[in-house]
Amino acid sequence: MLEGPKVSQSELAKRFGVSQPQICRIIKNKERILSEWHRSGDPDRKRKRDGKDAALEAALLRWVEGARNADLPPPAEKGDAEQPTAEHWVGTVLPGLLRSYAPSEIFVCGETGVLLPAGCPGERLTLLLCANASGSEKVPLRAVGESPRPRCLRGVNLEQMPWSYRAGSLAGLTATLFAEWLRDFNEGMRRRGESVLLLLAKHEAHPYLQLSNVRMVFVPPATALAQPLDRGIAGDLKGHYRRRLLRWLPAGRGAGQPTLLDVLHMLAQAWGDVPPGLIAGCFRAAGFVPDAEAVSLTPAPAVLSRQQLERDGDAAEADGDGGMAEGEDAGELAAVPPCPSEQEVWRSLATLRRYLECQATSPDLFQAFYELEDAVHMVSAG
Repeated sequence: MLEGPKVSQSELAKRFGVSQPQICRIIKNKERILSEWHRSGDPDRKRKRDGKDAALEAALLRWVEGARNADLPPPAEKGDAEQPTAEHWVGTVLPGLLRSYAPSEIFVCGETGVLLPAGCPGERLTLLLCANASGSEKVPLRAVGESPRPRCLRGVNLEQMPWSYRAGSLAGLTATLFAEWLRDFNEGMRRRGESVLLLLAKHEAHPYLQLSNVRMVFVPPATALAQPLDRGIAGDLKGHYRRRLLRWLPAGRGAGQPTLLDVLHMLAQAWGDVPPGLIAGCFRAAGFVPDAEAVSLTPAPAVLSRQQLERDGDAAEADGDGGMAEGEDAGELAAVPPCPSEQEVWRSLATLRRYLECQATSPDLFQAFYELEDAVHMVSAG
């Protein structure tokens, strides 16, 4: 109310039935209060009261939230009842959850680590992967590294990249970073007017949040290894990343190792290389799709093959008959610039990429750039 039309602290104190010094204290500690309110996960909470044993209270809260979120029954006294087994959860609880959603509305998220080449700050990155059961949507990668302010990211319009980067402790995903990602994911679904199911493993870095458009469900630990990400999705991403990393130097892109910025682009390209059919198959193998629903596979984006390029070149040569077109003369032909070398082409692509990094208005622009870069590599590879 103080941020709106001018009103005094005394008027506010009378309106809310509190003292004027209390209003003053709230204003003074506004940022801290808002920060703790956002972190609590309960927007209706009015007071901050800590138990005598903060660690015990936090552990109990995590357990209750996880049990409630996984639709487990309340705890019973010892000997009164047996807790549901992982087999029961997979055979009974999970199918009931999945029946309420279409494959495109069922998402799984998790982390995996990748090694960085020499010269990059830190030794590894932690990647947060998230995709849906139909394979039609792969959420942009969230990478967590050790460097808080990498020099190579200066000047980059980070809000418009097809990936995001955050600094974490020992390149790990903290509860704060994961909560930030959850809110971003939920906001994206809210803008699209969609409600989705998000399945994830219970972990200390995975806080439970009440979200408007995302229903979080924690998978029991005994079934964590059967999740789709561990059945081939993460491995396929790493394979594409290694392939792109190995072809970096032979492509003649310059001396030295790739920077963190180069690696982030390679990871985004590798994530795009993961076929939708493979993702859908991993969900089916893990039993993370409704029994009555057929998973619709979205075809992977078409990439120009060498044969297609050769056919296009033959057709162009046939149209020209190898001679001068009507209206051309020797002077016009002499003005044609010489064919650039591979090094010149890669330098031009690097300049174009830098321009997009600074000026891009949408992450989608990079998809077209990635396809162009792959086409150039295919031609140069012969």
